[in-house]
Amino acid sequence: MARYGVAILSGILGGLLAAGLLLLIIAKPRGYSIELVPPPTPEPLRIHVCGAIAHPGVYQLPTGSIVADALDAAGGPAFDAAIEAINLANPLEDGQQVYVPHLNLDPTTASDSFPAPAAQSNQPSRININLADAPELEKLPGIGPSIAQNIVDYRDLHGPFTSIDDLIRVSGIGSAKLIQIEDLISLH
Repeated sequence: MARYGVAILSGILGGLLAAGLLLLIIAKPRGYSIELVPPPTPEPLRIHVCGAIAHPGVYQLPTGSIVADALDAAGGPAFDAAIEAINLANPLEDGQQVYVPHLNLDPTTASDSFPAPAAQSNQPSRININLADAPELEKLPGIGPSIAQNIVDYRDLHGPFTSIDDLIRVSGIGSAKLIQIEDLISLH
């Protein structure tokens, strides 16, 4: 009799197990499938390279490029480039202009000798950040159209800059960019 009870109990348990397994197999999947999408490819930077350069123009460079990459893309500096006047390690931003200044050549110097850098008195005048319009501000290294407009808008809203360090409050200008342009700007 005990055998008979065990057999019935085993049969019931086996039937329940088979029914559960059958339901699991034929049941529709629950939830939603996840589709993995590759990350977006960043747009290339458009950089205007001009001045003492082999092939001035607008070049497309990958995100994360630096000034040295822009000069390489433009064929390298010209023979009379004042390359020490720019920071080759500066990161680039879309729409930026990289200007490579020319050395001031002394006409009395022999044409086959390499000219020395110009004296301080021959350096171009500084850009007055309290009077310059956006196109003039774009002449500064690392200052593109949007940052130049941010400077003008900030000045219009808050009044003239009282210190060059006030530029740090302008959207798009950090301490590295301020260091890059501080010797090229003035308040008066």
